[in-house]
Amino acid sequence: MALVHGSGTRAVWRKPACIALTAFISALLYAPAAFAVDFRLCNATAGRVGIAVGYKDGDTWVTEGWWNVGASSCETLLKGPLVARFYYVYAMDYDKGGEWSGSAFMCTREKEFTIRGADNCLARGFARTGFFEIDTGEQRSWTVQLTDETASTTGEAATSTGTGRSAAAGSPGLSLKR
Repeated sequence: MALVHGSGTRAVWRKPACIALTAFISALLYAPAAFAVDFRLCNATAGRVGIAVGYKDGDTWVTEGWWNVGASSCETLLKGPLVARFYYVYAMDYDKGGEWSGSAFMCTREKEFTIRGADNCLARGFARTGFFEIDTGEQRSWTVQLTDETASTTGEAATSTGTGRSAAAGSPGLSLKR
């Protein structure tokens, strides 16, 4: 807001500046998701799911888990701008059984974990788990959406609102959003 002093002692508010500042503050308060740069997962199924994620951090593979995501809800898995183009996800349905998996094998364990390195999982005391690949196309943020639909024989279970599509054949439905 600009305060203008005229020839007298009274102050006058400039309406255009006031309107612009109000619009800017409203955008910050009411649209924080528009500015988010995160890797998120939305569970569009009727059951609870457990999530593990894998990615390359420099020259080292890292897997992290478990996030427990309730039915019809979303969770930020990794905060901040994405550090890699490819991310890998493994999910299991706690209520109905089944999983969303793939052919990229990485290390996991039953309890909460952060594991550096994807080699020799069993020898290091970890489970060897198949993750499916997500190609973010080097976007700054990405959202994966799990659905109850079954995958088609081509491996594409649902469409994406982002730039790519991906799903593990034989898994429950998967769609990607940018």
